[in-house]
Amino acid sequence: MELSKPPSSCSAVRPRLFRIGRDSHGRWVAQDQHGLCGGLFVDRTEALKFAMFENGNCPQAVIMVSGVLELDMSSEPRPPTKLTVGCQSAAASRAVSRTR
Repeated sequence: MELSKPPSSCSAVRPRLFRIGRDSHGRWVAQDQHGLCGGLFVDRTEALKFAMFENGNCPQAVIMVSGVLELDMSSEPRPPTKLTVGCQSAAASRAVSRTR
C-alpha cells in the first residue's frame, strides 16, 4: 500500500513566520518576522486568528513567545532571522530524511 501525503492548508510558498506574545503592558501582540505586519489584540485568540489568516492558515509558522514581545512597526523592515519554518509536519520531515 502506498502512503500519500495528507492535504495541507499551507501553500507551496513558505508562509510568513509570526510571533505572538505579550508586551510590557500585558497587551497581546502578533507580528511577522520582518516587522512588516502586526498589531495589538484584545486577547490571545484574536492575535492567533490574525496570524493564521495572514500566513495562509499554517500553524507551523506561528511561535508563541514566553518573554516580552514589543510591537515594532518601524519603517525599516528587520532582516529575516535564521529560523525558517516549512509547512511539513515533523513526522513528514523525519520520513523524508529517512529515505535519503
